[in-house]
Amino acid sequence: MSRKKKTRKVFSKVTVTDAGAKGKAIAKAPDGRVIFINNAVPGDVVDVQTNKQRKAYYEGTAIQIHEESPKRTQPVCKHFGTCGGCKWQNMQYEAQLEYKQREVENNLKRLGKLELPAITPISGSEEQYFYRNKMEFSFSDSKWLTLKQIKSDAIIEDRNALGFHIPGMWDKILDIDKCWLQRDPSNAIRNGVKEFATKNNIPFFNTRNQEGLLRTLMIRTSSTGELMVLVQFFADEKEPRELVLDYLKESFPEITSLLYVINEKGNDTIYDQEVICYNGRDHIFEEMEGLKFKINAKSFYQTNSEQAYQLYKITRDFADLQGSETVFDLYTGTGTIAQFVAKNAGKVIGVEAVPDAIIAARENAQLNSIENVEFYVGDMKNVFNEAFVAKHGKPDVVITDPPRDGMHKDVVEQLIKIKAPRIVYVSCNSATQARDLALLDPYYKIKKVQPVDMFPQTHHVENVVLLELR
Repeated sequence: MSRKKKTRKVFSKVTVTDAGAKGKAIAKAPDGRVIFINNAVPGDVVDVQTNKQRKAYYEGTAIQIHEESPKRTQPVCKHFGTCGGCKWQNMQYEAQLEYKQREVENNLKRLGKLELPAITPISGSEEQYFYRNKMEFSFSDSKWLTLKQIKSDAIIEDRNALGFHIPGMWDKILDIDKCWLQRDPSNAIRNGVKEFATKNNIPFFNTRNQEGLLRTLMIRTSSTGELMVLVQFFADEKEPRELVLDYLKESFPEITSLLYVINEKGNDTIYDQEVICYNGRDHIFEEMEGLKFKINAKSFYQTNSEQAYQLYKITRDFADLQGSETVFDLYTGTGTIAQFVAKNAGKVIGVEAVPDAIIAARENAQLNSIENVEFYVGDMKNVFNEAFVAKHGKPDVVITDPPRDGMHKDVVEQLIKIKAPRIVYVSCNSATQARDLALLDPYYKIKKVQPVDMFPQTHHVENVVLLELR
């Protein structure tokens, strides 16, 4: 039986009215259904071709612009539209901030049904490009061809790519010439390695066939000027591996930490792999207000260092510590916030599920001679219990910075039980934050809300909320 052919509709001269979840633009179809458009800006008048139809909505692409929105701007990156990274490069930065602020407000009001104080204007990023301190690129021997390349008659001999996955395609890599997200020498390193490996016939990885040698390239920079480069190889082949690593060592003497991994698994994650130091140290240092943080290949550290500093300052300001308080820092990661607020507190207790992160947190506390912090490892819902509170005393302030899924309901219940006078809730997903705040709402009043833009040119937004016991 033949499958029913998808019917694609074209809607003419549709006015784009808003920006919504996952950075999609929003418009209304003539039948009243919502259209989510992946390449338009609020204020545009466009023709839209649909590629998905559901009961309540359509998804589609703008195929012609009749009127350009005053919020539009020319994207700076030549890969814009193919690479899925910076979806909002075609929108002026002031407008990006406006929609991020609105998303936070809508989520807290509509999803959480919360009563809010006046929301403080979003803290925008001074750097709108070259703000990331960590980038990961993938090698491929069968690069993604653009429409222009497909239509041209030229035969493309070199199919090697070093860049990003095409959205929704696990085995297709877009070759990147210049990325605007990480400062120099990131582009020079990526382009140099690609050219050197191609010239020396070192095979790039083929995900589908699981063959080839070069898998991924990770580059980390730090505000102290240090630089980490990690090359991931698929097989243990000494000669070509050392050829690549020696090229990096000699061509980029500024590399502080040159590392490699031999990963023969089906996926690229290195968290269960041995990281080998080829040259220099196995770590770099990040610095914030005189505090030093040791970053290794597996460390989590906020990817926008400058805005992380703003985020932590807001968190510390909301916590309003006077010097004697007991602070619980839930989902502490590598203990960055815990150490950042420690000098203003009596003691800080950090909890985190990832053992490596806690090892790093303890190491960093030692490095910074901070003696009033303690770190515990374990699943938050199991560790953060009655016995834990009995052992450390009732907290005066709780800082919580959970992953995108928000807090487990048992953690929320425990917070309600212990009734700390103040909670500072840092979130990278205001929708799950709204859900958690709704559960806390009968017991806590929202006093302050402060969105922070960590990722210009994307729809992502962080949000900090101060809660006080009713």
